Amino acid sequence: MPAWAEFVFGADHALSWGQECARAALVFTYGLFLLRLGGRRVFGRWSALDIVVSIIVGSSLSRALTGAAPLFGTLAASTLMVGLHAALARAAAASSRIARLVEGGSVVLARDGRAVQAAMRRHGVSEADLAEALHQAKVADVAQTRLVLLEPSGTISVRKR
Repeated sequence: MPAWAEFVFGADHALSWGQECARAALVFTYGLFLLRLGGRRVFGRWSALDIVVSIIVGSSLSRALTGAAPLFGTLAASTLMVGLHAALARAAAASSRIARLVEGGSVVLARDGRAVQAAMRRHGVSEADLAEALHQAKVADVAQTRLVLLEPSGTISVRKR
């Protein structure tokens, strides 16, 4: 690391408050840059892929902020993670097979007005969760639905009869 960068950003756990503030400004600006680089999808849909990438990048950037990890190496690794995410997201958009592998598929929770209890149990969807989704869709009862799906993002979609 050049001497000026070490002076401004520090080199280890013993950071001055000024160095931590400089790191905070850099990490914040860089985080915004990564969001723009990765596209709107990085935090837009919250699929399993989006959540994993956001946790890893957030954790890495926080370690760089506090000096627990090398600053510039962590920025490079975060860039790689966002780049991998963008590549996988584009591949998933182009291929339904890759999309199912990376993001999963929709699960039928109710069909033709009848709840599929086994699917609800397997995916941890309670009666209250189903009732909330029905309420949001302005449906009084599951009998008034054609299809209820648990989407890969975790949201419940309701299709009325």
